[in-house]
Amino acid sequence: MDQLTIQDIGEQGLLAKLQHFCLAGVVGDDAAVLTPEAGKVLVVTTDVLIDGVHFSEQTTTAADAGWRAVAANLSDLAAMGATPLGLTVGLGLPGCLPVTWVEQLYQGMTECLHSYQAAIVGGDVVRSPVITLAITALGKATPHQILRRSTAQPGDAIVVTGPHGASRAGLELLLHPERGTDLDDCDRQAFIRAHQRPRPRLDVLPSLFAQFEPLSEPPLPIPVAGMDSSDGLADAVCQICRTSGVGARLWQDHLPLPEALSAWVGQETAIAWSLYGGEDFELVLCLPFPMAKALVNQLGAEAAIVGEITVEPGVWLVTETGAVVQSLKLEQGFQHFEP
Repeated sequence: MDQLTIQDIGEQGLLAKLQHFCLAGVVGDDAAVLTPEAGKVLVVTTDVLIDGVHFSEQTTTAADAGWRAVAANLSDLAAMGATPLGLTVGLGLPGCLPVTWVEQLYQGMTECLHSYQAAIVGGDVVRSPVITLAITALGKATPHQILRRSTAQPGDAIVVTGPHGASRAGLELLLHPERGTDLDDCDRQAFIRAHQRPRPRLDVLPSLFAQFEPLSEPPLPIPVAGMDSSDGLADAVCQICRTSGVGARLWQDHLPLPEALSAWVGQETAIAWSLYGGEDFELVLCLPFPMAKALVNQLGAEAAIVGEITVEPGVWLVTETGAVVQSLKLEQGFQHFEP
């Protein structure tokens, strides 16, 4: 039996189906109306994903593509210190695409959102020769708890909230199924899950904010700089340093590599994937050492202090003795529009 396509049901038929995935009572007008709590600010982020660039049949099902799209946006909210209110979805779709693919995409999106008490509150659908997914996520935050890239200070500790390199390992296994035959099945599935179903680290925020109880009224901004590591750990540290006008040293022996990764691909490749693999969606935070140590203790063994912010410019990977291993550059990570 031929599958029902988008062209068969038309724009209004598709919108009627997709409204079932949205928050009831919010969609149906020209725009959604959301009211943050008193004393909160609205935080907005947008992410665009293209078939063949950010996802593909070989690496992600429709549901996984939906999950990853939402996770990427929620991770941006977490990196700002915000919690989600809802999101809108813009879709560009070929008319010959099966309707079931779109429904599965939305199932993946709503599954991810459900974990964080958020919902789809609107969007738009247009015809396109390439599947395009544009998501705008809305979040709320307390003004003095907003996290920015520009506030890192010399002497700050650099904290990562979890291991890096797992998503890149999962991508390798999906692109080359013949690789990793010597991996334990649990490790193989953990790597693949890290790529297909990443976790935005919104759970870190309560533990982070608990380190900074307001000591004044009105409260002063908390001394934390941060962003997520969606484009790689090295990229995040380099961007924070460039925006803050500081440098950094990352301690090679403290990088939180996933268990089994070094044994599988070797230490050199494991370190490269942890620095430049991207799409791990952990938070990279710069804050005073006493608070950093308390935060890592609360988050558990997967979190780590991996370096420190310096007055001297440049971002360097160093050994435990301080010997320089390599200079880390922003351009070494993933960049759109590279030749």
